Amino acid sequence: MTAERITMIETRLNREFTPAALNIIDDSAKHAGHASAGGAGHFSVEIVSNAFAGKNLIQRHRLVYDALGDIMHSEIHALSIKASTPAEAES
Repeated sequence: MTAERITMIETRLNREFTPAALNIIDDSAKHAGHASAGGAGHFSVEIVSNAFAGKNLIQRHRLVYDALGDIMHSEIHALSIKASTPAEAES
């Protein structure tokens, strides 16, 4: 199921942001036994895209959450996001 979830996340983020870089890490094993997770996973996303230019941290996170839509409530229990522009990623 983990590979399927990563593919779902990757597909949606690629479609929405056409990222210069995208790294998705499954952190679920670090959180094993969380009853509140209900079988959903914990993930870290590092994404670099021009779509984040001129956006503050909260706006960037909202864009990512919006792109993931319904899977934020069914397949993803927790999501850590590092969203930057290509210029920020280079520095």
